Amino acid sequence: MTNKINNNQLLNDVTRYWNIRAESYSESNQQELLSEKQQKWRHLLLGHIKEGETLKVLDIGTGPGFFAILLALSGHDVTAIDATQGMLLEAKHNAQTHQANIQFIRGDVHQLPFASEQFDLVVSRNVTWNLKAPEQAYSEWFRVLKPGGSLINFDANWYLHLFDENYWQGFVADRERSAEKQVEDHYVNTDTKEMERIARQLPLSQIKRPQWDINTLLEVGFSRYMIDTQIGDFVWNEEEKINYGSTPMFMIHAQKQRIDD
Repeated sequence: MTNKINNNQLLNDVTRYWNIRAESYSESNQQELLSEKQQKWRHLLLGHIKEGETLKVLDIGTGPGFFAILLALSGHDVTAIDATQGMLLEAKHNAQTHQANIQFIRGDVHQLPFASEQFDLVVSRNVTWNLKAPEQAYSEWFRVLKPGGSLINFDANWYLHLFDENYWQGFVADRERSAEKQVEDHYVNTDTKEMERIARQLPLSQIKRPQWDINTLLEVGFSRYMIDTQIGDFVWNEEEKINYGSTPMFMIHAQKQRIDD
């Protein structure tokens, strides 16, 4: 009972934090949608989809709706889920602005409100590190995928510097380089103390990834995978590369086995 209460409190803390961040985070996503990054991300996501296919897509932890909007505008049937009401309000506004038809649902990504084998593609960006029970979440995402369906997940070791001295030194160097290059430090205008407090309680903050993810994805049933540990070189701009130099983004593409394989 105590563990359940703690987990619920942790989910509430994460949700409250991102509710506060929703407007500023949405502004960042809106800039991405209006920049060359939209085409880079679109190319990256659609590169894993056969030309001419119309897929049923689930965007996990959609935030302000960036992936959902890109995929809906590319002709796919998109459902987007997030636990944070503030993020969903921003996502709906952004989707309306870009005339993207998306079904938005508020819910816990650890316990998806969908029947099994409903989606061809599950996508996610910067979500898994926030999860209180990532193994359970990955199992759920596997469950709702059709046989032959794919998971494309982007994340990074965002708060490993709280537990690893080498990563801490890298984090400090990134802050110094941001000042030296006179670019905006993305950690200055955020509530780092509150996020660090939460991150210390999250299991993936202290695990070096993505090897953990691959092991877990294979355990829950995925049969094939591909990793790119330098995907940020393609999608990040120079300011982001300076801010996150010691914390490279990785991409995981995992596939659920087809019935006829």
